[in-house]
Amino acid sequence: MPPTRSVLDTHWTKRLSLRVLGTLILALQPVCVQLAAAEPLHNRAIPCHIGNDAPVEADHDARSGWQPGQEGQFGIRTDGNAYTVDTGAGLVFQVRTRGANGGDRGKGDIVSLLWHGVQYQDPRKGSQVNSGFSGLYDGQDRVNVDAARVGNDAVKITVTAGALTHVYMARRGQPNIYMATYFTAEPKPNLVRFVVRVPHARLPDGPQCADITTAVRGVEAHDVFGLANGETRSKHYSNMRLKDWQYFGATGPHVGMWMVRDNNEGGSGGPFYRSLLDQGTEDQELTYIVNYGENQTEPYRMGVLNSYVLAFTDGEPPREVDTHWFKHMDLPGYVPESERGAFEGHFTGLAEDAPYTLALSNAHAQYWGDVFAKEGHSHHFHLQGVLPGQYQATLYRNELQVKRFNVDIQAAHTTPCACGGIDHDPQHDAALWRIGTWDGSPREFRNGDKVTVMHPSDVRMQPWTVPDYLVGRSNPAHDFPAYQWKAVNGALVVRFHLSQRDVADHRLRIGITTAFAHARPSITVNQWSAPTPQPAVEPTTRSLTAGSYRGNNATFAFDIPASAFVAGENVLTINVTSGNAGDGFLSPGYAFDAIDLLK
Repeated sequence: MPPTRSVLDTHWTKRLSLRVLGTLILALQPVCVQLAAAEPLHNRAIPCHIGNDAPVEADHDARSGWQPGQEGQFGIRTDGNAYTVDTGAGLVFQVRTRGANGGDRGKGDIVSLLWHGVQYQDPRKGSQVNSGFSGLYDGQDRVNVDAARVGNDAVKITVTAGALTHVYMARRGQPNIYMATYFTAEPKPNLVRFVVRVPHARLPDGPQCADITTAVRGVEAHDVFGLANGETRSKHYSNMRLKDWQYFGATGPHVGMWMVRDNNEGGSGGPFYRSLLDQGTEDQELTYIVNYGENQTEPYRMGVLNSYVLAFTDGEPPREVDTHWFKHMDLPGYVPESERGAFEGHFTGLAEDAPYTLALSNAHAQYWGDVFAKEGHSHHFHLQGVLPGQYQATLYRNELQVKRFNVDIQAAHTTPCACGGIDHDPQHDAALWRIGTWDGSPREFRNGDKVTVMHPSDVRMQPWTVPDYLVGRSNPAHDFPAYQWKAVNGALVVRFHLSQRDVADHRLRIGITTAFAHARPSITVNQWSAPTPQPAVEPTTRSLTAGSYRGNNATFAFDIPASAFVAGENVLTINVTSGNAGDGFLSPGYAFDAIDLLK
């Protein structure tokens, strides 16, 4: 997490092992610390919102009518079964140090979350990395849990399991559990996530589209469910684009529990990656994803410190979280701000009708930031806190790549860039007609505003089969589907007119954002059929039914001879081709970006 202004500037660190202290209480002596006023955090999206792009109107004032009880004294103690940490801010939590039946199962889990004296942890299941630290790696079931105090105002509990180290931290007077996860090999089951498990009755108000407590039937696999009214629910539908959120969580009477993310430099998938964030079952399961394989577009990153915070409030959204003091915590893989670099500059000639994002990536880290329009014709950016190294820089128009180049970032140095204009924007190419917008998203098509928050079979969806699309008369939002599947709407017809002057060789382009089961389009124009293209390189997991259209944008270009066209009405038929089989919405399919016939 990028450092912010420190609330305490201390340069000495003292450690004290707690393994042999039994039930001794280590209450730290209180000191006077002046806390800087933290600014509210703001998200750009709301989970489960149809369209998923509405601004958040958050009330950051404490809820009235609720007064917390007397707070405890900051400190840590152990009783041989768990470390107990009192934050001195109304939050007391426990981390288990003794496994079940004398083994290591359950060690390192959070087993108690007391907020103002009320227990929020599920007593039957811990809050943990994946399904628990024991068994993360084959043949390495041993889990070690150690604790230390760092200065007068911080405590640290370190859990080691194979190639993974997870750290819990607390800061005097802060109602937060600060966490950091570092690993040099991917654990089982090929993902890294921290799951907070709270009984649903205590924390009932989470993302509605991920709440399956009233589900009456299964819809797909083991993770998509249906309600009696025909609506669908899944943990996958709690997703938001990574760049659009800083926190997520749930609330209940007098409580808000929020996961606050770092800059996600050790994650994978880039700024537009979508993954589950929550599931409402018998527990409210807040799920912080470090890396995840669902519709993943790039390899995982190892050897990077990933930090995140479980923040408690009385119901209001969280405020900015200070992590500047992490530099004193001896965290594996921690890189201070002084050893990082920055990248700033400007682009010229960008359009004003779409947002732009600049992303940096290499095998070790990823970063991104907005590109802002300023006076004149330039758009500016500034990325800071970047690990040194060679990066591939990608400029996106919304979610579509329009420029790519390399950049070298050096420690303690700002790399300038007069980056020039775009490489190519297909939206600016001259076309006889175009359906949709070249922007890396199917949002402008029929059902495109709903595909990330519900299953395609949901009763709120418009039918996926549509009448023939009439160029010049039909509307993409009402008349052309965002997705096409082989077994659902496998043949789409587009009718368009050409003058005698326009009967010539033309190129037809079909852009997709992702594909499932090697699906790709094949076309027929009147009596002429194009050769079947090869499939694009896309993720192999579910996508279209799991709330994500974000894959590897691909464009299929078909060069059509003049002899295929006629003056007057022409008929284009788009079919789904794949060597794979499947039924219904799990048949081969893809998400549209745009379709056009170039001049």
